[in-house]
Amino acid sequence: MTADTMTADSPVSEPTPTPPPPGKDGSLARNSAVMAIGSLVSRASGFIRTAVIGAALSGAIIGDSYQVANTLPNMVYELLLGGVLASVVVPLIVKARKTDEDGGVAFVHRLLTLATVLLAAATMVALLAAPLLTQLIISDAGGEQQRLVTWMAYLLLPEIFFYGIAAMLGAVLNTRGHFAAPMWSPIVNNIVVIGTAIVFMLMPGPAIPTLESITAAQVMVLGVGTTLGVVAQTLALWPALRRVGFRWRWRFDFANARLGEASRLAGWMLCYVAVSQVGLFVVMALASRAGERGGPGPFIHNNAFLLFMMVHGIVAVSIITALLPRMSASAVEGKYDEVSEQLSLGTRLSAVVLVPATAAYIALGVPLAVTAFQWGGFTQEQAGETGLATVAAATGLVPFAISQLQIFAFYAMRDTRTPALANIPVIAVKVVVSIGLYMILPPKYVVAGLMIANTLSAVAAVLLGAWLLRKRIGRLGLNLILQTLTRLSMAAVFAGIIGWGIAYGVMTVLGDEKLGSFVALVVGGGALIGAFLAGAVFLRVKEISEVGATLRAKLPARFR
Repeated sequence: MTADTMTADSPVSEPTPTPPPPGKDGSLARNSAVMAIGSLVSRASGFIRTAVIGAALSGAIIGDSYQVANTLPNMVYELLLGGVLASVVVPLIVKARKTDEDGGVAFVHRLLTLATVLLAAATMVALLAAPLLTQLIISDAGGEQQRLVTWMAYLLLPEIFFYGIAAMLGAVLNTRGHFAAPMWSPIVNNIVVIGTAIVFMLMPGPAIPTLESITAAQVMVLGVGTTLGVVAQTLALWPALRRVGFRWRWRFDFANARLGEASRLAGWMLCYVAVSQVGLFVVMALASRAGERGGPGPFIHNNAFLLFMMVHGIVAVSIITALLPRMSASAVEGKYDEVSEQLSLGTRLSAVVLVPATAAYIALGVPLAVTAFQWGGFTQEQAGETGLATVAAATGLVPFAISQLQIFAFYAMRDTRTPALANIPVIAVKVVVSIGLYMILPPKYVVAGLMIANTLSAVAAVLLGAWLLRKRIGRLGLNLILQTLTRLSMAAVFAGIIGWGIAYGVMTVLGDEKLGSFVALVVGGGALIGAFLAGAVFLRVKEISEVGATLRAKLPARFR
Protein backbone atom coordinates (compact mmCIF):
# COMPACT_ATOMS: atom_id res chain seq x y z
CA MET A 1 0.00 0.00 0.00
CA THR A 2 1.01 3.60 -0.53
CA ALA A 3 -0.18 7.24 -1.11
CA ASP A 4 0.25 11.16 -1.76
CA THR A 5 -0.82 14.90 -1.08
CA MET A 6 -0.46 18.69 -2.19
CA THR A 7 -1.44 22.59 -2.68
CA ALA A 8 -1.06 26.39 -3.84
CA ASP A 9 -2.70 29.18 -5.70
CA SER A 10 -0.15 31.09 -7.67
CA PRO A 11 2.11 29.63 -10.33
CA VAL A 12 4.45 27.08 -8.84
CA SER A 13 8.16 27.61 -9.13
CA GLU A 14 9.18 23.98 -9.02
CA PRO A 15 10.75 22.14 -11.92
CA THR A 16 8.34 20.55 -14.32
CA PRO A 17 10.21 17.69 -15.93
CA THR A 18 8.62 16.00 -18.86
CA PRO A 19 7.08 12.63 -18.19
CA PRO A 20 9.39 9.67 -18.64
CA PRO A 21 9.06 8.17 -22.11
CA PRO A 22 7.23 4.89 -22.33
CA GLY A 23 10.42 3.22 -23.50
CA LYS A 24 11.02 -0.20 -24.98
CA ASP A 25 11.14 -3.64 -23.43
CA GLY A 26 14.60 -2.91 -22.01
CA SER A 27 13.33 0.10 -20.10
CA LEU A 28 10.48 -1.97 -18.68
CA ALA A 29 12.92 -4.70 -17.72
CA ARG A 30 15.26 -2.22 -16.02
CA ASN A 31 12.46 -0.54 -14.08
CA SER A 32 11.04 -3.93 -13.15
CA ALA A 33 14.49 -5.12 -12.05
CA VAL A 34 15.01 -2.13 -9.74
CA MET A 35 11.58 -2.63 -8.19
CA ALA A 36 11.94 -6.39 -8.03
CA ILE A 37 15.17 -6.12 -6.05
CA GLY A 38 13.59 -3.61 -3.67
CA SER A 39 10.49 -5.73 -3.39
CA LEU A 40 12.60 -8.85 -2.76
CA VAL A 41 14.42 -7.19 0.14
CA SER A 42 11.14 -5.74 1.39
CA ARG A 43 9.38 -9.10 1.26
CA ALA A 44 12.33 -10.79 2.96
CA SER A 45 12.22 -8.25 5.77
CA GLY A 46 8.44 -8.75 5.88
CA PHE A 47 9.12 -12.44 6.27
CA ILE A 48 11.32 -11.74 9.28
CA ARG A 49 8.74 -9.31 10.66
CA THR A 50 5.95 -11.90 10.49
CA ALA A 51 8.16 -14.62 11.96
CA VAL A 52 9.17 -12.40 14.88
CA ILE A 53 5.56 -11.34 15.51
CA GLY A 54 4.56 -15.01 15.42
CA ALA A 55 7.33 -15.90 17.85
CA ALA A 56 6.12 -13.16 20.19
CA LEU A 57 2.36 -13.75 19.99
CA SER A 58 2.06 -17.38 18.71
CA GLY A 59 -0.50 -18.38 16.09
CA ALA A 60 -3.34 -18.67 18.60
CA ILE A 61 -5.83 -16.16 20.01
CA ILE A 62 -3.47 -13.22 20.71
CA GLY A 63 -1.90 -13.56 17.28
CA ASP A 64 -5.36 -13.78 15.71
CA SER A 65 -6.51 -10.70 17.66
CA TYR A 66 -3.50 -8.68 16.53
CA GLN A 67 -4.00 -9.80 12.94
CA VAL A 68 -7.68 -8.81 12.91
CA ALA A 69 -6.94 -5.41 14.46
CA ASN A 70 -4.09 -4.75 12.03
CA THR A 71 -6.27 -5.77 9.08
CA LEU A 72 -8.92 -3.16 9.94
CA PRO A 73 -6.91 -0.08 8.88
CA ASN A 74 -6.06 -1.83 5.62
CA MET A 75 -9.73 -2.66 5.00
CA VAL A 76 -10.94 0.85 5.79
CA TYR A 77 -8.16 2.48 3.78
CA GLU A 78 -8.91 0.32 0.75
CA LEU A 79 -12.66 0.77 1.12
CA LEU A 80 -12.54 4.55 1.32
CA LEU A 81 -9.48 5.65 -0.61
CA GLY A 82 -6.92 2.95 -1.30
CA GLY A 83 -8.00 1.72 -4.72
CA VAL A 84 -8.70 5.28 -5.85
CA LEU A 85 -5.23 6.47 -4.90
CA ALA A 86 -3.41 3.49 -6.35
CA SER A 87 -5.22 3.14 -9.67
CA VAL A 88 -6.92 6.43 -10.58
CA VAL A 89 -4.19 8.87 -9.61
CA VAL A 90 -1.40 7.57 -11.86
CA PRO A 91 -3.35 7.76 -15.16
CA LEU A 92 -4.68 11.22 -14.27
CA ILE A 93 -1.24 12.56 -13.35
CA VAL A 94 0.23 11.10 -16.54
CA LYS A 95 -2.49 12.81 -18.57
CA ALA A 96 -1.97 16.14 -16.76
CA ARG A 97 1.79 15.98 -17.32
CA LYS A 98 1.21 15.43 -21.05
CA THR A 99 -1.55 18.01 -21.60
CA ASP A 100 -1.19 20.82 -19.02
CA GLU A 101 1.01 23.84 -19.73
CA ASP A 102 2.77 23.52 -16.37
CA GLY A 103 3.35 19.79 -16.78
CA GLY A 104 0.55 18.94 -14.36
CA VAL A 105 2.19 20.56 -11.31
CA ALA A 106 -0.86 22.55 -10.17
CA PHE A 107 -3.15 19.57 -10.80
CA VAL A 108 -0.96 17.34 -8.64
CA HIS A 109 -0.90 19.91 -5.84
CA ARG A 110 -4.68 20.24 -5.78
CA LEU A 111 -5.24 16.51 -6.02
CA LEU A 112 -2.86 15.73 -3.19
CA THR A 113 -4.23 18.45 -0.96
CA LEU A 114 -7.71 17.03 -1.36
CA ALA A 115 -6.43 13.52 -0.65
CA THR A 116 -4.82 14.70 2.60
CA VAL A 117 -8.08 16.22 3.81
CA LEU A 118 -10.09 13.12 2.90
CA LEU A 119 -7.58 10.79 4.54
CA ALA A 120 -7.70 12.75 7.79
CA ALA A 121 -11.51 12.68 7.80
CA ALA A 122 -11.62 8.96 7.00
CA THR A 123 -9.21 8.19 9.82
CA MET A 124 -11.32 10.10 12.34
CA VAL A 125 -14.51 8.32 11.25
CA ALA A 126 -12.78 4.93 11.48
CA LEU A 127 -11.57 5.66 15.01
CA LEU A 128 -15.09 6.56 16.10
CA ALA A 129 -16.42 3.36 14.50
CA ALA A 130 -13.72 1.04 15.91
CA PRO A 131 -16.07 -0.97 18.20
CA LEU A 132 -18.47 -1.59 15.32
CA LEU A 133 -15.66 -2.62 12.99
CA THR A 134 -14.34 -5.23 15.41
CA GLN A 135 -17.83 -6.53 16.08
CA LEU A 136 -18.27 -7.27 12.37
CA ILE A 137 -15.44 -9.82 12.43
CA ILE A 138 -15.20 -11.20 15.99
CA SER A 139 -18.10 -13.48 16.86
CA ASP A 140 -17.86 -13.20 20.67
CA ALA A 141 -19.52 -9.76 20.80
CA GLY A 142 -18.77 -8.13 24.15
CA GLY A 143 -16.23 -10.83 25.05
CA GLU A 144 -12.60 -10.51 26.07
CA GLN A 145 -11.26 -11.01 22.56
CA GLN A 146 -13.46 -8.30 21.08
CA ARG A 147 -12.39 -5.87 23.80
CA LEU A 148 -8.73 -6.63 23.07
CA VAL A 149 -9.18 -6.26 19.30
CA THR A 150 -11.05 -2.97 19.78
CA TRP A 151 -8.29 -1.62 22.02
CA MET A 152 -5.65 -2.58 19.47
CA ALA A 153 -7.77 -1.07 16.67
CA TYR A 154 -7.76 2.34 18.36
CA LEU A 155 -3.96 2.24 18.25
CA LEU A 156 -3.68 0.88 14.71
CA LEU A 157 -6.39 2.73 12.75
CA PRO A 158 -4.27 5.92 12.41
CA GLU A 159 -2.29 3.86 9.88
CA ILE A 160 -5.07 4.73 7.40
CA PHE A 161 -3.81 8.30 7.07
CA PHE A 162 -0.17 7.37 6.63
CA TYR A 163 -0.90 4.54 4.20
CA GLY A 164 -2.75 7.09 2.09
CA ILE A 165 0.02 9.68 2.20
CA ALA A 166 2.60 7.04 1.27
CA ALA A 167 0.51 5.80 -1.67
CA MET A 168 0.06 9.31 -3.08
CA LEU A 169 3.74 10.14 -2.77
CA GLY A 170 4.56 6.84 -4.44
CA ALA A 171 2.28 7.75 -7.35
CA VAL A 172 4.11 11.07 -7.79
CA LEU A 173 7.46 9.30 -7.83
CA ASN A 174 6.29 6.65 -10.30
CA THR A 175 4.97 9.21 -12.78
CA ARG A 176 8.35 10.96 -12.62
CA GLY A 177 10.14 7.75 -13.49
CA HIS A 178 11.39 7.01 -9.97
CA PHE A 179 10.32 3.50 -8.96
CA ALA A 180 12.86 2.49 -6.33
CA ALA A 181 11.85 4.43 -3.21
CA PRO A 182 8.21 3.21 -3.06
CA MET A 183 9.50 -0.36 -3.27
CA TRP A 184 12.22 0.13 -0.66
CA SER A 185 10.39 2.24 1.93
CA PRO A 186 8.36 -0.69 3.39
CA ILE A 187 11.68 -2.10 4.64
CA VAL A 188 11.81 0.76 7.15
CA ASN A 189 8.31 -0.17 8.32
CA ASN A 190 9.35 -3.79 8.77
CA ILE A 191 12.44 -2.87 10.76
CA VAL A 192 10.38 -0.77 13.17
CA VAL A 193 7.83 -3.56 13.68
CA ILE A 194 10.58 -6.15 14.18
CA GLY A 195 12.00 -3.93 16.90
CA THR A 196 8.52 -3.60 18.39
CA ALA A 197 8.10 -7.38 18.57
CA ILE A 198 11.52 -7.80 20.19
CA VAL A 199 10.64 -5.20 22.83
CA PHE A 200 7.36 -7.06 23.43
CA MET A 201 9.22 -10.34 24.00
CA LEU A 202 11.58 -8.67 26.47
CA MET A 203 8.73 -7.33 28.59
CA PRO A 204 7.70 -9.18 31.79
CA GLY A 205 5.04 -11.86 31.33
CA PRO A 206 4.48 -15.43 30.07
CA ALA A 207 6.41 -16.58 27.00
CA ILE A 208 3.11 -17.10 25.16
CA PRO A 209 0.62 -14.33 26.05
CA THR A 210 -3.06 -15.10 26.60
CA LEU A 211 -6.20 -13.01 26.96
CA GLU A 212 -5.79 -13.26 30.71
CA SER A 213 -2.07 -12.46 30.90
CA ILE A 214 -1.50 -9.73 28.30
CA THR A 215 -0.95 -6.34 29.95
CA ALA A 216 -1.90 -2.80 28.99
CA ALA A 217 1.77 -1.95 28.48
CA GLN A 218 2.20 -4.87 26.08
CA VAL A 219 -0.84 -3.82 24.05
CA MET A 220 0.46 -0.24 23.89
CA VAL A 221 3.87 -1.39 22.68
CA LEU A 222 2.30 -3.55 19.95
CA GLY A 223 -0.17 -0.94 18.76
CA VAL A 224 1.99 2.19 18.89
CA GLY A 225 5.05 0.39 17.51
CA THR A 226 3.15 -1.04 14.54
CA THR A 227 1.66 2.36 13.66
CA LEU A 228 5.05 4.06 13.96
CA GLY A 229 6.31 1.61 11.35
CA VAL A 230 3.84 3.02 8.80
CA VAL A 231 4.80 6.58 9.79
CA ALA A 232 8.46 5.74 9.19
CA GLN A 233 7.62 4.19 5.81
CA THR A 234 5.94 7.44 4.75
CA LEU A 235 8.79 9.66 5.91
CA ALA A 236 11.30 7.48 4.06
CA LEU A 237 9.88 8.71 0.72
CA TRP A 238 10.79 12.36 1.26
CA PRO A 239 14.48 12.20 0.24
CA ALA A 240 13.52 10.67 -3.12
CA LEU A 241 10.83 13.31 -3.65
CA ARG A 242 13.33 16.09 -3.10
CA ARG A 243 15.77 14.46 -5.51
CA VAL A 244 13.19 14.54 -8.33
CA GLY A 245 12.45 18.21 -7.63
CA PHE A 246 9.15 17.74 -5.85
CA ARG A 247 8.10 20.35 -3.28
CA TRP A 248 4.94 20.15 -1.16
CA ARG A 249 2.62 23.11 -1.70
CA TRP A 250 -0.94 23.31 -0.44
CA ARG A 251 -3.63 24.25 -2.99
CA PHE A 252 -7.21 24.49 -1.83
CA ASP A 253 -8.63 25.99 -5.05
CA PHE A 254 -10.46 22.79 -5.89
CA ALA A 255 -12.93 24.57 -8.18
CA ASN A 256 -10.16 24.80 -10.79
CA ALA A 257 -8.76 21.35 -10.14
CA ARG A 258 -10.54 19.57 -13.00
CA LEU A 259 -11.42 16.84 -10.54
CA GLY A 260 -14.66 15.88 -12.28
CA GLU A 261 -12.90 13.09 -14.17
CA ALA A 262 -11.24 11.94 -10.96
CA SER A 263 -14.62 11.83 -9.23
CA ARG A 264 -16.14 9.80 -12.06
CA LEU A 265 -13.28 7.33 -12.05
CA ALA A 266 -13.18 7.23 -8.25
CA GLY A 267 -16.88 6.46 -8.00
CA TRP A 268 -16.51 3.21 -9.90
CA MET A 269 -13.27 2.44 -8.09
CA LEU A 270 -15.09 2.78 -4.78
CA CYS A 271 -17.66 0.31 -6.09
CA TYR A 272 -14.89 -2.11 -7.03
CA VAL A 273 -13.17 -1.80 -3.67
CA ALA A 274 -16.41 -2.02 -1.69
CA VAL A 275 -17.30 -5.30 -3.38
CA SER A 276 -13.76 -6.59 -2.79
CA GLN A 277 -13.95 -5.68 0.89
CA VAL A 278 -17.13 -7.74 1.19
CA GLY A 279 -15.07 -10.71 0.07
CA LEU A 280 -12.27 -9.86 2.50
CA PHE A 281 -14.74 -9.41 5.36
CA VAL A 282 -16.27 -12.83 4.69
CA VAL A 283 -12.83 -14.46 4.56
CA MET A 284 -11.66 -12.80 7.80
CA ALA A 285 -14.90 -13.65 9.60
CA LEU A 286 -14.77 -17.30 8.48
CA ALA A 287 -11.08 -17.62 9.39
CA SER A 288 -11.80 -16.06 12.79
CA ARG A 289 -14.61 -18.52 13.45
CA ALA A 290 -12.43 -21.43 12.34
CA GLY A 291 -9.82 -20.27 14.86
CA GLU A 292 -12.43 -20.12 17.62
CA ARG A 293 -13.35 -23.73 16.77
CA GLY A 294 -9.76 -24.92 17.24
CA GLY A 295 -8.46 -24.65 13.67
CA PRO A 296 -5.99 -22.18 12.17
CA GLY A 297 -7.32 -18.62 12.21
CA PRO A 298 -6.55 -15.17 10.76
CA PHE A 299 -2.90 -15.15 11.83
CA ILE A 300 -2.09 -18.38 9.98
CA HIS A 301 -4.19 -17.21 7.03
CA ASN A 302 -2.07 -14.07 6.96
CA ASN A 303 1.17 -16.07 7.09
CA ALA A 304 0.13 -18.13 4.07
CA PHE A 305 -1.06 -15.01 2.26
CA LEU A 306 2.30 -13.38 3.00
CA LEU A 307 4.09 -16.23 1.25
CA PHE A 308 1.63 -15.93 -1.63
CA MET A 309 2.10 -12.18 -1.94
CA MET A 310 5.86 -12.37 -1.55
CA VAL A 311 6.43 -13.76 -5.02
CA HIS A 312 3.44 -11.89 -6.47
CA GLY A 313 4.80 -8.62 -5.09
CA ILE A 314 8.32 -9.25 -6.30
CA VAL A 315 7.22 -10.07 -9.84
CA ALA A 316 3.70 -9.01 -10.79
CA VAL A 317 3.46 -5.81 -8.76
CA SER A 318 6.84 -4.65 -10.06
CA ILE A 319 5.77 -5.27 -13.65
CA ILE A 320 2.36 -3.64 -13.13
CA THR A 321 3.93 -0.54 -11.58
CA ALA A 322 6.37 -0.19 -14.46
CA LEU A 323 3.73 -0.91 -17.11
CA LEU A 324 0.97 1.38 -15.86
CA PRO A 325 2.52 4.73 -16.90
CA ARG A 326 3.40 3.25 -20.32
CA MET A 327 -0.05 1.75 -20.85
CA SER A 328 -1.62 5.03 -19.71
CA ALA A 329 0.46 7.01 -22.21
CA SER A 330 -0.47 4.60 -25.03
CA ALA A 331 -4.15 4.74 -24.08
CA VAL A 332 -4.18 8.56 -24.00
CA GLU A 333 -2.89 8.50 -27.60
CA GLY A 334 -5.46 5.86 -28.60
CA LYS A 335 -2.79 3.24 -29.37
CA TYR A 336 -4.70 0.23 -28.09
CA ASP A 337 -2.51 -2.18 -30.04
CA GLU A 338 0.37 -1.03 -27.82
CA VAL A 339 -1.77 -1.54 -24.71
CA SER A 340 -2.42 -5.10 -25.89
CA GLU A 341 1.28 -5.72 -26.56
CA GLN A 342 2.26 -4.39 -23.13
CA LEU A 343 -0.40 -6.52 -21.45
CA SER A 344 0.86 -9.63 -23.26
CA LEU A 345 4.45 -8.79 -22.36
CA GLY A 346 3.57 -8.27 -18.71
CA THR A 347 1.68 -11.57 -18.58
CA ARG A 348 4.52 -13.56 -20.10
CA LEU A 349 7.24 -11.93 -18.00
CA SER A 350 5.21 -12.58 -14.85
CA ALA A 351 4.62 -16.21 -15.81
CA VAL A 352 8.35 -16.88 -16.17
CA VAL A 353 8.66 -16.63 -12.38
CA LEU A 354 5.13 -17.30 -11.14
CA VAL A 355 4.68 -20.69 -12.84
CA PRO A 356 7.80 -22.27 -11.26
CA ALA A 357 6.97 -20.48 -8.00
CA THR A 358 3.62 -22.27 -8.01
CA ALA A 359 5.40 -25.61 -8.36
CA ALA A 360 7.85 -24.67 -5.60
CA TYR A 361 5.11 -23.68 -3.15
CA ILE A 362 3.14 -26.86 -3.82
CA ALA A 363 6.20 -29.11 -3.53
CA LEU A 364 7.93 -27.31 -0.65
CA GLY A 365 5.19 -25.32 1.11
CA VAL A 366 5.31 -27.25 4.38
CA PRO A 367 9.11 -27.24 4.91
CA LEU A 368 9.12 -23.58 3.85
CA ALA A 369 6.52 -22.67 6.49
CA VAL A 370 8.31 -24.64 9.20
CA THR A 371 11.63 -22.98 8.34
CA ALA A 372 10.15 -19.48 8.14
CA PHE A 373 7.67 -19.40 11.01
CA GLN A 374 8.42 -22.06 13.63
CA TRP A 375 10.09 -19.78 16.15
CA GLY A 376 9.34 -18.93 19.78
CA GLY A 377 5.67 -19.40 20.58
CA PHE A 378 4.76 -20.43 17.02
CA THR A 379 4.50 -24.23 17.16
CA GLN A 380 5.35 -26.89 14.59
CA GLU A 381 1.66 -27.73 14.27
CA GLN A 382 0.86 -24.10 13.46
CA ALA A 383 3.73 -24.03 10.94
CA GLY A 384 2.36 -27.18 9.31
CA GLU A 385 -1.08 -25.58 9.06
CA THR A 386 0.55 -22.55 7.44
CA GLY A 387 2.29 -24.84 4.95
CA LEU A 388 -0.96 -26.55 3.98
CA ALA A 389 -2.63 -23.17 3.44
CA THR A 390 0.37 -22.07 1.36
CA VAL A 391 0.06 -25.11 -0.90
CA ALA A 392 -3.60 -24.26 -1.48
CA ALA A 393 -2.83 -20.57 -2.04
CA ALA A 394 -0.15 -21.36 -4.62
CA THR A 395 -2.74 -22.63 -7.08
CA GLY A 396 -3.94 -19.05 -7.50
CA LEU A 397 -0.61 -17.31 -8.15
CA VAL A 398 -0.80 -17.20 -11.94
CA PRO A 399 -4.52 -16.43 -12.39
CA PHE A 400 -4.39 -13.77 -9.67
CA ALA A 401 -1.45 -12.00 -11.32
CA ILE A 402 -3.07 -12.13 -14.76
CA SER A 403 -6.33 -10.75 -13.38
CA GLN A 404 -4.44 -7.84 -11.79
CA LEU A 405 -2.68 -7.06 -15.06
CA GLN A 406 -6.05 -7.05 -16.84
CA ILE A 407 -7.55 -4.70 -14.28
CA PHE A 408 -4.69 -2.25 -14.65
CA ALA A 409 -5.07 -2.35 -18.43
CA PHE A 410 -8.58 -0.95 -17.93
CA TYR A 411 -7.27 1.61 -15.44
CA ALA A 412 -4.67 2.73 -17.98
CA MET A 413 -7.58 3.52 -20.31
CA ARG A 414 -9.19 5.48 -17.43
CA ASP A 415 -11.99 2.92 -17.32
CA THR A 416 -12.87 1.95 -13.76
CA ARG A 417 -16.50 1.10 -14.57
CA THR A 418 -15.81 -2.20 -16.34
CA PRO A 419 -13.58 -3.70 -13.59
CA ALA A 420 -16.07 -2.56 -10.94
CA LEU A 421 -19.01 -4.31 -12.59
CA ALA A 422 -16.97 -7.39 -13.49
CA ASN A 423 -15.80 -7.67 -9.89
CA ILE A 424 -19.34 -8.38 -8.66
CA PRO A 425 -19.64 -11.92 -10.10
CA VAL A 426 -15.98 -12.61 -9.27
CA ILE A 427 -16.45 -11.81 -5.58
CA ALA A 428 -19.76 -13.66 -5.61
CA VAL A 429 -17.84 -16.79 -6.63
CA LYS A 430 -15.35 -16.19 -3.83
CA VAL A 431 -18.02 -15.64 -1.16
CA VAL A 432 -20.22 -18.58 -2.17
CA VAL A 433 -17.31 -21.02 -2.43
CA SER A 434 -15.77 -19.76 0.83
CA ILE A 435 -18.99 -20.19 2.79
CA GLY A 436 -19.62 -23.58 1.20
CA LEU A 437 -16.16 -24.88 2.07
CA TYR A 438 -16.42 -23.47 5.61
CA MET A 439 -19.63 -25.44 6.10
CA ILE A 440 -18.29 -28.78 4.86
CA LEU A 441 -14.63 -28.74 5.94
CA PRO A 442 -13.30 -29.50 9.44
CA PRO A 443 -11.87 -26.36 11.15
CA LYS A 444 -8.32 -27.62 10.52
CA TYR A 445 -8.80 -27.24 6.75
CA VAL A 446 -10.95 -24.11 6.55
CA VAL A 447 -8.09 -21.67 5.93
CA ALA A 448 -6.76 -23.88 3.10
CA GLY A 449 -10.29 -24.00 1.70
CA LEU A 450 -10.47 -20.21 1.74
CA MET A 451 -7.30 -20.14 -0.38
CA ILE A 452 -8.89 -22.50 -2.91
CA ALA A 453 -11.91 -20.18 -3.06
CA ASN A 454 -9.53 -17.32 -3.86
CA THR A 455 -8.05 -19.34 -6.73
CA LEU A 456 -11.44 -20.12 -8.24
CA SER A 457 -12.47 -16.47 -8.09
CA ALA A 458 -9.18 -15.46 -9.77
CA VAL A 459 -9.80 -17.94 -12.59
CA ALA A 460 -13.28 -16.49 -13.05
CA ALA A 461 -11.75 -12.99 -13.12
CA VAL A 462 -9.23 -13.96 -15.83
CA LEU A 463 -11.86 -15.51 -18.10
CA LEU A 464 -14.22 -12.57 -17.74
CA GLY A 465 -11.42 -10.01 -18.06
CA ALA A 466 -10.05 -11.58 -21.25
CA TRP A 467 -13.49 -11.54 -22.84
CA LEU A 468 -14.07 -7.88 -21.93
CA LEU A 469 -10.62 -6.75 -23.05
CA ARG A 470 -10.95 -8.58 -26.36
CA LYS A 471 -14.14 -6.64 -27.04
CA ARG A 472 -12.45 -3.38 -26.04
CA ILE A 473 -8.97 -3.42 -27.59
CA GLY A 474 -9.03 -6.34 -30.01
CA ARG A 475 -6.57 -9.21 -30.17
CA LEU A 476 -4.73 -9.97 -26.93
CA GLY A 477 -2.01 -12.25 -28.25
CA LEU A 478 -3.61 -15.18 -26.44
CA ASN A 479 -1.92 -17.79 -28.64
CA LEU A 480 1.54 -16.57 -27.65
CA ILE A 481 0.51 -16.33 -23.99
CA LEU A 482 -0.96 -19.85 -23.98
CA GLN A 483 2.12 -21.29 -25.71
CA THR A 484 4.37 -19.72 -23.09
CA LEU A 485 2.18 -20.84 -20.19
CA THR A 486 1.98 -24.40 -21.54
CA ARG A 487 5.74 -24.76 -21.90
CA LEU A 488 6.39 -23.17 -18.52
CA SER A 489 3.82 -25.45 -16.89
CA MET A 490 5.38 -28.58 -18.38
CA ALA A 491 8.80 -27.56 -17.09
CA ALA A 492 7.34 -26.64 -13.69
CA VAL A 493 5.51 -29.95 -13.22
CA PHE A 494 8.71 -31.84 -14.06
CA ALA A 495 10.69 -29.68 -11.63
CA GLY A 496 8.06 -29.85 -8.90
CA ILE A 497 8.05 -33.66 -8.89
CA ILE A 498 11.84 -33.74 -8.60
CA GLY A 499 11.92 -31.08 -5.88
CA TRP A 500 9.19 -32.77 -3.85
CA GLY A 501 10.81 -36.20 -4.14
CA ILE A 502 14.17 -34.94 -2.93
CA ALA A 503 12.61 -32.90 -0.09
CA TYR A 504 10.53 -35.87 1.02
CA GLY A 505 13.62 -38.08 1.03
CA VAL A 506 15.57 -35.58 3.12
CA MET A 507 12.79 -35.29 5.71
CA THR A 508 12.48 -39.07 5.84
CA VAL A 509 16.10 -39.21 6.96
CA LEU A 510 16.41 -36.02 9.05
CA GLY A 511 12.82 -35.64 10.26
CA ASP A 512 10.27 -32.92 9.56
CA GLU A 513 11.25 -30.50 12.31
CA LYS A 514 13.46 -27.42 11.97
CA LEU A 515 16.70 -28.96 10.70
CA GLY A 516 15.10 -31.51 8.39
CA SER A 517 12.72 -28.93 6.93
CA PHE A 518 15.51 -26.42 6.33
CA VAL A 519 17.76 -28.95 4.58
CA ALA A 520 14.81 -30.25 2.56
CA LEU A 521 13.94 -26.70 1.51
CA VAL A 522 17.48 -25.85 0.42
CA VAL A 523 18.29 -29.13 -1.34
CA GLY A 524 14.82 -29.67 -2.80
CA GLY A 525 14.53 -26.02 -3.82
CA GLY A 526 17.91 -26.05 -5.54
CA ALA A 527 17.02 -29.21 -7.43
CA LEU A 528 13.65 -27.75 -8.41
CA ILE A 529 15.20 -24.55 -9.80
CA GLY A 530 17.81 -26.47 -11.75
CA ALA A 531 15.25 -28.90 -13.15
CA PHE A 532 12.93 -26.07 -14.16
CA LEU A 533 15.65 -24.14 -15.98
CA ALA A 534 16.75 -27.30 -17.78
CA GLY A 535 13.16 -28.08 -18.75
CA ALA A 536 12.49 -24.52 -19.90
CA VAL A 537 15.62 -24.48 -22.06
CA PHE A 538 14.73 -27.87 -23.52
CA LEU A 539 11.21 -26.63 -24.34
CA ARG A 540 12.66 -23.41 -25.82
CA VAL A 541 10.86 -20.94 -23.60
CA LYS A 542 12.30 -17.78 -25.16
CA GLU A 543 11.25 -15.57 -22.24
CA ILE A 544 13.82 -17.39 -20.09
CA SER A 545 16.56 -16.27 -22.47
CA GLU A 546 15.21 -12.71 -22.45
CA VAL A 547 15.30 -12.62 -18.66
CA GLY A 548 18.84 -14.02 -18.67
CA ALA A 549 19.98 -11.43 -21.22
CA THR A 550 18.45 -8.65 -19.15
CA LEU A 551 20.26 -9.83 -16.02
CA ARG A 552 23.58 -10.10 -17.85
CA ALA A 553 23.14 -6.59 -19.25
CA LYS A 554 22.81 -5.26 -15.71
CA LEU A 555 26.21 -6.70 -14.71
CA PRO A 556 29.52 -4.86 -15.16
CA ALA A 557 31.18 -5.79 -18.46
CA ARG A 558 33.93 -7.88 -16.82
CA PHE A 559 31.33 -10.15 -15.20
CA ARG A 560 29.21 -10.84 -18.31
